Amino acid sequence: MKNVKRILILLLAFMMLVPSIAMANTTTVKTPGSDLRATLDQLLSEHFVLATTYMMKSYDEAPDRDAVWEKLDQNAADMTPAIASVYGEEAAQQFEEIFLGHNDYADGFVEAAKNNDEEARKMAEQEVDEFVNEFGSFLATATEGNLPEDAAKQVLAAHEEDVLKVFDHYVNEEYQQSYQAFRDGFHRMFDISEALSSAIVTQMPDKFEQTKADTPAADLRSNLNALASEHFALAVLEMQKGYNQSADYDFVTWAENEHTADFKAAIASLYGEEGAAQFEKVWQQDHINAQSDIVTATLEEDEEARQMAEDSLMTFAEDFGAFLATATEGNLPEDAATEAVWKHEEQVLQTFDQYVSEDYAASYDTFREGYGFMFGIGETLGDAIVKQMPDQFAQDQMPEEMPDTGMGGMSDNNSTLIWTAFGLFALVSAGIVYRKKA
Repeated sequence: MKNVKRILILLLAFMMLVPSIAMANTTTVKTPGSDLRATLDQLLSEHFVLATTYMMKSYDEAPDRDAVWEKLDQNAADMTPAIASVYGEEAAQQFEEIFLGHNDYADGFVEAAKNNDEEARKMAEQEVDEFVNEFGSFLATATEGNLPEDAAKQVLAAHEEDVLKVFDHYVNEEYQQSYQAFRDGFHRMFDISEALSSAIVTQMPDKFEQTKADTPAADLRSNLNALASEHFALAVLEMQKGYNQSADYDFVTWAENEHTADFKAAIASLYGEEGAAQFEKVWQQDHINAQSDIVTATLEEDEEARQMAEDSLMTFAEDFGAFLATATEGNLPEDAATEAVWKHEEQVLQTFDQYVSEDYAASYDTFREGYGFMFGIGETLGDAIVKQMPDQFAQDQMPEEMPDTGMGGMSDNNSTLIWTAFGLFALVSAGIVYRKKA
């Protein structure tokens, strides 16, 4: 009897321990469902950044407006393979025709604003309405109703309204409202990618290995993607506006400060107020301020000041790399973190230097490369955090439909463990009975 009790205790301990081990080993930000969401995060948010940037540049008749337009079209073209990988070539071509045509409406709004032409504005708005209806229907059909048509149209209309708010406030020189609208519209794109990716993985569970796009780990990755990429977009725009001494320069820096506050809040939710305060000090002192110093040094052609600012950025890369390594308890190694942060800073500087030298095509090529790099940072940092805190970011698999036992459902993993334990117990019991009979 003592042996039976001992075996039961061991089996109970095994059943309690193994799920915890499995959770720690399998919880990750990198699943097929999460990867799809991250891809859409990048493409959709970049579309918003380029669309609003193009409309501002076009209205100002800035010399780099054609380069922005080219990248806006490239962004749409880059979405096509993503659609093809899910729905095939025919659907991808249909998507590209709808989406590329949608970019053309930007010029209609710009010309209407420059000429104060209300009729032209109404025509452009009508074309946007047609796009919303056509693309909303496409998405609903493609996802077999997992993204309902009314919901798709509603969110697309909200996106178009965000773009126009940014532009209209900019034209009216209401710069704070313009950049608030930019921030709101930018983050809406991540809501859209969550809804669309969730609809797709629900529609095709086998294709995405039964993983979900809206798990806690996927949410963390997406939130980090948003924070990292928004920083890059604002940093590049702020340095351009500073170099041009544009009227809205102070309001881009205002948007950066608002972004810093959001990043600080995200750090606080993970590592507490003390960690958030440490983050803010490192982030602001040798980082955001140094970017402004780079612009000033460039305008004044002061090579020594430029070098001092670059040294500050290197100090930031080292300090922030150390902060991330310490915060994640080494799950993100310090050398890797520092290297990634410095590469990001190099991309910001390269984008700016190419802009200053009027090599706009190269500048926006670097912009797209640097923007995409931020999503790698979001993935790597997110994975380090979930490895550090697996219990907070569990639930990666789609829930299976289980019989109604009146006691709640259980996952396949738990069910397998219980039956394995039961089988082991039966074998051990049989062995005990056999020995007694012998």
